[in-house]
Amino acid sequence: MVRVTVIYIGNPILRDVSEKVEVFDDELRQFVKELSKTMYVEDGVGLAAPQVAISQRLFVYDPGDGLRVVVNPEILFRSDEKVKIEEGCLSIPGIYADVVRPASVRIRYQDEYGHYHEDDLTDYPARIVQHETDHLDGILFVDYLSSAKRAILKPKLDQIIKESVG
Repeated sequence: MVRVTVIYIGNPILRDVSEKVEVFDDELRQFVKELSKTMYVEDGVGLAAPQVAISQRLFVYDPGDGLRVVVNPEILFRSDEKVKIEEGCLSIPGIYADVVRPASVRIRYQDEYGHYHEDDLTDYPARIVQHETDHLDGILFVDYLSSAKRAILKPKLDQIIKESVG
């Protein structure tokens, strides 16, 4: 598989709802390796397939204690408790903003071999999983910002979009 490259806000693939992964083969596992490699090279903590122009429900993440592969995730539970934490995104370089999200989640997903797992996540891992799952549904963290905050960031976002789409 060819090395994967991160795409930026303005690319319509980032706004698509991704397709469910149906085939768990060596090609998928090779893609997971390339996606992981790109995440680490770009100094990210998570990277979703749509961020490299592949519209599949898959992402990788590393909250600091090792790589995890998440395929076809479903968030089964979101806590009522919310927390506000600054987020950034490899597809929106240089933009950071506070986003309110549930403090914990329960997620069901498959690994790169098709085996099912269910995890209860809190804190940083919960934050990353919600952010990356949003990518699979065409949602970006800037969508959660107030209109006032988006207006402040608009010139920077417009510049990224202009450079992204030409």
